[in-house]
Amino acid sequence: MTTDHRDIPAAEQRPTLPRGFRAGATRAGIKASGNPDLGVIVLEPRGLAPVAATFTTNRVPAAPVLLSRTHLAATSHDSAGGHGFVSALMSTSGSANAATGAAGMADQQRLAETLASAAGCAVEATLAVSTGLIGTRLPVDRIVPALDALVLDGLTATDEGFAAVAEALRTTDSRAKWATATVELPGPAGDLVTVTVSGIAKGVGMIHPRMATMLSFVLTDAQSDPQTLAAILRPVVARTWNQISVDGDTSTNDTVLLVASGASGAAVAVGDTPAYEGLLLAVGAVARSLARQQASDGEGATTLISCYVRGGRDDAEARAVARAVVSSSLLKAAVHGRDPNWGRIVGACGNAHLPDAALLELAGLSAESAHERAGRPVEIDVERLQITICGTPVFAGAPLPFDRQAVRQAMDSPEVVIELELGSGAGNGEAFGCDLTEAYVIENSEYST
Repeated sequence: MTTDHRDIPAAEQRPTLPRGFRAGATRAGIKASGNPDLGVIVLEPRGLAPVAATFTTNRVPAAPVLLSRTHLAATSHDSAGGHGFVSALMSTSGSANAATGAAGMADQQRLAETLASAAGCAVEATLAVSTGLIGTRLPVDRIVPALDALVLDGLTATDEGFAAVAEALRTTDSRAKWATATVELPGPAGDLVTVTVSGIAKGVGMIHPRMATMLSFVLTDAQSDPQTLAAILRPVVARTWNQISVDGDTSTNDTVLLVASGASGAAVAVGDTPAYEGLLLAVGAVARSLARQQASDGEGATTLISCYVRGGRDDAEARAVARAVVSSSLLKAAVHGRDPNWGRIVGACGNAHLPDAALLELAGLSAESAHERAGRPVEIDVERLQITICGTPVFAGAPLPFDRQAVRQAMDSPEVVIELELGSGAGNGEAFGCDLTEAYVIENSEYST
């Protein structure tokens, strides 16, 4: 589906817990700061909800990623662990539990068993995400009693409970991230009912996602099945979270989970075009808002970089160009210095390559086409290339005269918008990044100490 960014509905930046869930967070002593670091979301009433997932493709996946994949495979016929059923979700923040060996896996298993016992569900019906320093063990002996107490008496069916989980997810994020969209879908009696889609996310460093982004829970009260949710989540991830870049590094823990409680009674299936398209747009709106919030809050960042590309041979090529632009360290530095150096943009366009086959399939290409095109450079017709910075045309096949000081002043804002016309077709794409600052280097030069 070709979608221009101007056609995507807006999501509100507020945490709204959809019907059919309870949520809450607490302090379990994982973070040295003593801030909240343990969050739980459970299905209410107890039972199983369909879920779809995307995970990091980093070759050193963290223990929660490995265990969650195993649990999803156990609750479905999907051996890849990309969808299944779930009763309870858990987040821990302050330790990534990555590269911790067999002991780290045992820690993750023990927490899964604790959550399952407290929530009254099978161990395989639990999923977990973790974030924090790689190579550190989870303090399980402190987490277990906190987890028991949280599930027993700390979960509520309120927006505040959902917001608390978002706060507990934070590590280097300067603020919590949340978004909500609603859509009217046919209910069980044929009348329209309001369906809510709401998400929370964290992650402002090690952001250059492949298959997902840092951590995100997206919840809806629509009624669906795992396969439909997977069909919705895959293209949404390709258009949003896979199109952000802070520093070019991918994480060991990236996870996005889409869960449907069914509490609204509005049923959504792949073949039901109006309902399916409605839920797809709502999930996309929430994901896009969260991705933009993450890019704008990049470690040390002062400016969100938004790049919109039109005129690609197809969406895949337009997205590749947009991502190449926001990923360029030279452009990031130029934006930080408010330098309208459009040459950095031209150079980034010329470096654009299509991603690997797995990401192209995620975006909707057939397996055959994906393998044929994977990694190929995007051909740029410079004579047709047009570039606009903050509303001012600066290049159209050749340099254009423009008021450099005026553009510098326009760039001195929370968001710098770069627009490109490739002139090669009808493909559209967008990507989001942030400027590269001294603060980023300082923060990451002493991250573990």
